[in-house]
Amino acid sequence: MKMFFHGLAALGLGVAFATAAPAAEYPLKKPQELEWSFAGPFGTYDKGQLQRGFKVYREVCSSCHGLSRVAFRNLEALGYTDEQVRAIAAEYEIEDGPDENGDMFTRPGKPSDYFPDPFANPQQAAASNNGAVPPDFSLLAKARAVERGFPTFLFDIFTQYAEGGVDYIHALLTGYGEAPEGHEVPEGTYYNPYFVSAASLAMAPPLSDGMVTYDDGSPETVDQYARDVAAFMMWAAEPHLEARKATGFTVMVFLVLFGGLVYLTKRKVWSAVH
Repeated sequence: MKMFFHGLAALGLGVAFATAAPAAEYPLKKPQELEWSFAGPFGTYDKGQLQRGFKVYREVCSSCHGLSRVAFRNLEALGYTDEQVRAIAAEYEIEDGPDENGDMFTRPGKPSDYFPDPFANPQQAAASNNGAVPPDFSLLAKARAVERGFPTFLFDIFTQYAEGGVDYIHALLTGYGEAPEGHEVPEGTYYNPYFVSAASLAMAPPLSDGMVTYDDGSPETVDQYARDVAAFMMWAAEPHLEARKATGFTVMVFLVLFGGLVYLTKRKVWSAVH
């Protein structure tokens, strides 16, 4: 019996130690809420920014990250002409087939094709990226966001805040730095306090000042690159955002007018009833 109580005491001590040292909560830093042209009930996409973000994706991100749910013809929504879309599509090799001999072959892309994945399979992607498979960019801006907690999420209901994903992407791309003293970073990873799953990640800092040339005179800085590619990813995840907001506004106006008519009708019908 004495040994039994000693065992309970030891177990209790272990639980106390475990409670005293809770696991770290990630991300270590919360993303900053930025201003976006598409924010709010009347927000719209800035086509110039989307084209810059697409350029950053093509020149920097496309070597690791796919865009499998976006077709080349969708780029016309960014302001590209049909000729420009055809030229962009032709720069990609698309696997097709089988031919008359039963073999697969590659051909230049067409506007109806979708962006090809940079790797043949997830195993190849992991082998090329320190064991981590780079996520597809198509829906990432809607799939990644940091929980804002109570009571912030209550205010988000009224402000229609839906930019958590792009705020997180921008923070992640600009948040790389040296790990604080006493913090060990696993080999092959890079410290980033904004990463939602750990204190470091396998992706090396992808952006640096001056690595992408802009034609419109916009700043060629990491901050600008991160803003532009995040906006482009938001468009890829929700290309019909502007139409959705316009429809929502129309519906709200209709509901207000309809509610007023119902109230006036009720007053008219029941006005003679005492």
